Amino acid sequence: MAQPRILIVEDERGLTQSLSWYFNKEGYETHVAETGTEGLRKAQTILPDVVLLDIMLPGMNGLDVCRELRAGERTREIPIIMLTAKSEETDQVVGYSLGADDYVPKPFNNKVLLAKVKALLRRVQGSGEPGDVAEYHGVKIDRIRHRVTFQGETLDLTPTEFRLLETLVRQPGRAFSRHQLMDSAIGEGSIVLERTIDVHIKTLRQKLVQAGGEGELIETVRGVGYRFREDEADGK
Repeated sequence: MAQPRILIVEDERGLTQSLSWYFNKEGYETHVAETGTEGLRKAQTILPDVVLLDIMLPGMNGLDVCRELRAGERTREIPIIMLTAKSEETDQVVGYSLGADDYVPKPFNNKVLLAKVKALLRRVQGSGEPGDVAEYHGVKIDRIRHRVTFQGETLDLTPTEFRLLETLVRQPGRAFSRHQLMDSAIGEGSIVLERTIDVHIKTLRQKLVQAGGEGELIETVRGVGYRFREDEADGK
């Protein structure tokens, strides 16, 4: 099996050397970029399996890099973990709204970061059996091919959006709290903010509407969280 490729976009040389050594030891192929522009170019060239992306970068900052990666046809599904000294809630919400899959404030433990990388790779690669497909109200989720279609049209989702929508579609009518959804989409122990899940839901709703959806397939449950709309006949 080929080594997973990790692109580290970080301007602190001591940190990049430490991360490169650690992930190489764990069997990963590492690439380093010290500016946002270089990181974007390398991501577009080598198509890494995961990007570790600092926010505070010289020139193009990490948020702009994230935005460009999500806009690119070949890079939009690459998992992105933000690495930053910033820990304010607004920074985290902005990162998630642009398509980041996880957020790790500095300083961090390399073992914790490795666990997050492995979890993201497992979700992208899928772990189900052939034929493991969920479909409801025209939304079809194929875990093996990591593909979502709505009424036959393919939806371009980030890995986190994919997992979040899958959780909702597999149990239509069930009300999930925000923390339950984030545990499912990002993993237990990740940074979870009330506003973060709202950003993801808003983006999913927009993508479903753009694909021709009518009404809100993802419903808000006041005081609880969200659920996928269930037919009345199914709920009886």
